[in-house]
Amino acid sequence: MFGLSPMEVMIIGAIAVLLFGSRLPSVARSLGKSMTEFKKGISGIEEDVNVNSRPSSTRVNYAPADDREESTAQKFEPPTSEPIASDPADSQPAQRHVEA
Repeated sequence: MFGLSPMEVMIIGAIAVLLFGSRLPSVARSLGKSMTEFKKGISGIEEDVNVNSRPSSTRVNYAPADDREESTAQKFEPPTSEPIASDPADSQPAQRHVEA
């Protein structure tokens, strides 16, 4: 029983009799009731978890995404010709001067 030898169980029983005396039966009864309630509570929680983890048989089928509104922004159309450089200095990348 819980890895205890018979001698250890007798010592624990003797200590319980010394501590609780004549109230030992009522203490044991209340301990048994509380353990029963605890087990009922744990089994209730396990049931709730099992029920919620099962896939639902009543799935909602949503309509396809065809009913979305069309966007009102204009579509981007790339230019068909090359850009015209008016100033030759603008067409070259800017050079940075670093002063030391």
